[in-house]
Amino acid sequence: MALIVQKYGGTSVGTPERIKAVADRVKRFVDRGDQVVVVVSAMSGETNRLVALSQAVSSNPHPREMDVLLSTGEQVTIALLALALQEQSLDARSYLGSQVKILTDDAHAKARIKAIDGESILSDLNAGKVAVVAGFQGVDVNGNITTLGRGGSDTTAVAVAAALNADECQIYTDVDGVYTTDPRVVDCARRLEQITFEEMLEMASLGSKVLQIRAVEFAGKYQVPLRVLSSFEEGPGTLISIDDNKDMEAPLVSGIAFNRDEARVVVRGVPDTPGVAYKILGPVSDANVEVDVIVQNVAADGTTDLTFTVHRNELDKAQVITEDIAKQLNAREVAVDGSICKVSLVGVGMRSHAGIASQMFKTLADVGINIELITTSEIKISVVIEEKYMELAVRALHTAFGLDDTGVVESSDNG
Repeated sequence: MALIVQKYGGTSVGTPERIKAVADRVKRFVDRGDQVVVVVSAMSGETNRLVALSQAVSSNPHPREMDVLLSTGEQVTIALLALALQEQSLDARSYLGSQVKILTDDAHAKARIKAIDGESILSDLNAGKVAVVAGFQGVDVNGNITTLGRGGSDTTAVAVAAALNADECQIYTDVDGVYTTDPRVVDCARRLEQITFEEMLEMASLGSKVLQIRAVEFAGKYQVPLRVLSSFEEGPGTLISIDDNKDMEAPLVSGIAFNRDEARVVVRGVPDTPGVAYKILGPVSDANVEVDVIVQNVAADGTTDLTFTVHRNELDKAQVITEDIAKQLNAREVAVDGSICKVSLVGVGMRSHAGIASQMFKTLADVGINIELITTSEIKISVVIEEKYMELAVRALHTAFGLDDTGVVESSDNG
């Protein structure tokens, strides 16, 4: 018997028929003797409907009241799923975030989980019940409803799994696992049997939309085994776990991530003095603009050029701030480019193998792609290139590192 936490997103519970299908799947696990906790999101489209309602009555909705409103989406889903499970002759009970209790801070719309009291759920599980928990929501110390922000239901599932010391946290979605890259870009992209927390965190941060970064961070911190599965077809999915690789023949690269939504800002001719990078990037950060790649080059004339990238949606804001600072610093000019993208290789095998960067650069050169910026970490190499070459770059790298050759790469640890 295993204790399993399953999470189903909005698409998976988007209709009564799909809710019944979830109940059927849960019953199969219960019938084999497992204890099951189910975490669900609001039905597909429901959150957008609730937001639209708020906008119809208020031009500036208060965050506390928005949390009260948006949390009702999950309340509907847990009740419907509990009813569907009861129709299957299962003893099921629904839980709001406040009933679990999922204690958070008081940052409405983006609350962070501080603690979870899993005693009531464990008591129900030991009594043979199925616990159905509302994702996305919690409660602060004053009893106010809070919501966890983007990816909140994934985070709820992982946090509940950690609190209950679950054997596995299963994230059901509309894909059947984590792939070497986006199958819509590379037809022969392959599903990974296993990947490490580190690799998944890098891929999520670099543009992979399978899991939210917060959930992966939480899982890695508390070493909760995660499995990504499809709600609509059977299969083993992809297991995300600790790096216990002992195989010297493990693949060097596990996946290729990319992000189209990149933009670049270049400040040229800045006096090369201590603190100049902070003088430029400090105000950008203070405006809540997230900076990604940063490169600084010192010129022969004693000035420096500072280049950084931001999300494309924040380019205009970053440009206005940077141009103002550039005037104060007597910089020569500010140039921006909203037609770039980032392509990244990810793999724990990079730690112990040389030559991956050179192979990456040669592969891109062979297909005529110029690299504009480079950044690295222990298990990642990212390059910034023109966006029009993104798909060509991903396909070329996918082939060059053997990711589309069946049998060469089976998982991040040959698992």
